[in-house]
This record gives sequence, structure tokens and C-alpha cells, in this order.
Amino acid sequence: MIKRLRLHVATVIGFALLASIATGEEFYKGKTVRLVVGFSAGGGFDIYARAIARHIGKHIPGNPTIIVENMTGAGSLIAANYIYNKAKPDGLTIGNWVGTLVLQQVMGGQKGIEFDARKFEWIGLPAGDSSLCALTKARGVTSIDTWLAAKEPVKIGGLAPGSVTSDIPRILKAALNLPIQVVEGYKGTAEIRLAADSGEVDGGCWGWETIKVMWRKGIESGDVKVVIQALPKKHPELQDVPNAVDLAKSDEARQLIKAGITDPATIVRSYSLPPGTPKERVKILRDAFMATMKDPEFLAETKKSQLDLNPLSGSEVETIVQGFFKLQPSLVAKLKEITVPKK
Repeated sequence: MIKRLRLHVATVIGFALLASIATGEEFYKGKTVRLVVGFSAGGGFDIYARAIARHIGKHIPGNPTIIVENMTGAGSLIAANYIYNKAKPDGLTIGNWVGTLVLQQVMGGQKGIEFDARKFEWIGLPAGDSSLCALTKARGVTSIDTWLAAKEPVKIGGLAPGSVTSDIPRILKAALNLPIQVVEGYKGTAEIRLAADSGEVDGGCWGWETIKVMWRKGIESGDVKVVIQALPKKHPELQDVPNAVDLAKSDEARQLIKAGITDPATIVRSYSLPPGTPKERVKILRDAFMATMKDPEFLAETKKSQLDLNPLSGSEVETIVQGFFKLQPSLVAKLKEITVPKK
């Protein structure tokens, strides 16, 4: 009796799975899925997104066409608001915007946030960020000691409050008393790199995973140097670079670095769907995303391009996002004071 019951249950689950695949294939066949990236072409987000776009389609039933669209502005806030409010919740539009905007929502300090991060459907991420700051040789700051001793603030290029490029330097300035001036308004990390190469700014702060790819020539030639990293522990490739948490002189400073830099970096590169997307399509895209992360051809491409992978599933991202809404109010208030510029 028990064996027959188990067999019946397995049969029902099997038919349900086949029905789901068939329904998905019927829906996605001949369709185009848009992957909306909140930053400009050539930057770190764009590099990862285009690599994923070249492979994820074959893991979605019906094998739809995948295209990447760059929707720049306000440190990817325009893209985040678009996915939440304007994109149809039909499983044909995937958003890729900076996960640190979740913390900005929690703080309630950035104008223009028109979403509730708890209501997005998260499908996964390819890798977190190993946050750090890289400076050009021309600035003359080649170590943390020379930076601390700098008579003039080091100009760090940024996008907008809520982006890692802006929040990392502001938190490091507050936690470590580093002389920093954040220069905002750039559309992506590619523009910050060009501005640094031309001397318009002195450098930038974002993930090592993309800095080492897009700024490879500068790093290899010695014209660009990583001066500080902000990770739970030092990156294996950057053992000689000081870690911000080791330089912090108070518990508050360490908490600011953790809650404001290292924790948000975990979900910085997340992919999401509009609220209300049918659950069966959410599952299809979650499964397709994780299958892509194991695809031999995708892995070969990321290895060739030196793109790091440390994927998280959609459910794992969802859990982390919910955690930001449980931070202590006093810590949230301090982070808001630091990262939201006063007008």
C-alpha cells in the first residue's frame, strides 16, 4: 500500500514537472527575453550580463532569444524602478541593478526609490563583489599610509548614492578617516575608469571581479594599484593589500564596514523579475539561471574572460534581502548619515 502511494505521488510529481516544462516551452518558444542592465556597456555588470545572455536561452524551455539592454542612470535606480513599476510581470524582462539599493531602501534616505525590494522575484546572481579601491599611479598614492597622509582628498569616481562606487568610499572615509572626495555623475564603471586614466579623478571603488578584467592593462603595467580592500577576509589574489576591517579602530567602524560594504557586496550583482511574475515562470528562470552557472560552455567563457563565479540561487538572494530589513535601527541611522549626502 505504502509503495503504491509513493509510486502514485512520484507519478503525479513527474506529470506536473512535464506539464510545467511543456507550458514553459509553449510560452517561451519564439519569444525574446530582455535582460535590462542598469549600467553602461563595457562595465562590470554589462560584461557578466552579456556572458549569461549568450548561454541562458538554451536552458529555458522553448529556447527564447536573449537580448541585453543598457538602461543607465542614477546608479541603476532607473532600471530598478523600471523593473518594479513598468516592466510587464510576464517572465520576459529580467533586471540587473545594483543590490546595494536594497540597503538604501532600508535607510529610507535616497530620493527616487519607487520599489519594495521584498517584493521582487529574485532569480540568482553569478558572483558577489570583493570590494576595494584602485588608484592611478599619477595620483601618487600607492599605499594606505600615503593615502592617510594625503594633504588633499583623493578624488573617487562614483555613479550616485546607493551604488557601490559611491557608498564604499563614503563608508571608508567615515570608518577609517580616509581623505576622500566622491565625484558622482558617471553612468558606469567603464566611464569611471576612463576618467581615472585621463586624470579627471584619481580612481574608483568597486569589485575586484570586474576591476581586474576591465582595468587589466593598467594593473599589469603598474599604472593602477589596488590600495585597500573591504572583505570579511583578504582576497586570495590580494594578500599584500590591507583589509579595511583590520584597520578599523572601533567596533562601530567595523560594524559600518560589515553592514555597509561587505554584506551588500554579497548581492550586488543580483538578477530579478517584476513583482507578480507567475510562479511557474519564476521557477523556470531560476532553474535556467543556475543551470547556466554549471554550463561547460559558459564556464569556459568565464574562465577565458577571467570572470569569477560564486553563484547564489534566487531563494538564497531572497533570504539575504530580507535580512537587511532586520538591521538595528541605530546602525541604519548611522549608515544613512554617511551614505546619503546632505543637500
